[in-house]
Amino acid sequence: MPHEPIVELKILDPRLREWGLPAYQSDMAAAIDLHACLDVPLLVEAGAPAVLVPAGFSLFMNNPFMAATILPRSGLGHKKGLVLGNLTGLIDADYLGPIMVSVWNRNPAGSAPVEIMPGERIAQMMFVPVLRPSFAVVDAFSAETTRGAGGFGSTGAAISTKVAG
Repeated sequence: MPHEPIVELKILDPRLREWGLPAYQSDMAAAIDLHACLDVPLLVEAGAPAVLVPAGFSLFMNNPFMAATILPRSGLGHKKGLVLGNLTGLIDADYLGPIMVSVWNRNPAGSAPVEIMPGERIAQMMFVPVLRPSFAVVDAFSAETTRGAGGFGSTGAAISTKVAG
């Protein structure tokens, strides 16, 4: 098994020891679950601005080639409409502050609010490698490609699923 990097965790909310410290929930899990460290249940209104929910810890990666991403839990997004207000959160290796989860009820305004209970698992955090390339400012690129500057569908048209009628 390759060398596993060490990430230091500072527990900011002692209830995490009861609810579960950040850990992988299965042998092949890609991410750790984040708990809502709330004192009382939170109602996230449909269509309202996102709300920040503390995860109860901070961390220190101490590695410029590592970052952490905060992702929604698929069940909450699919079943309840609770997603991340910023779609994906990014934690840089040198950030030492509290981990916060931006939650948003994507359901249409007027829909029922989504209730988040203290200790509920509301998001997940995945650690990823980071490439930090050097930049060379040039007047022209050192090579050409077949695609060139083409984008936005330039490599082919989507197949139509329209039925002739």
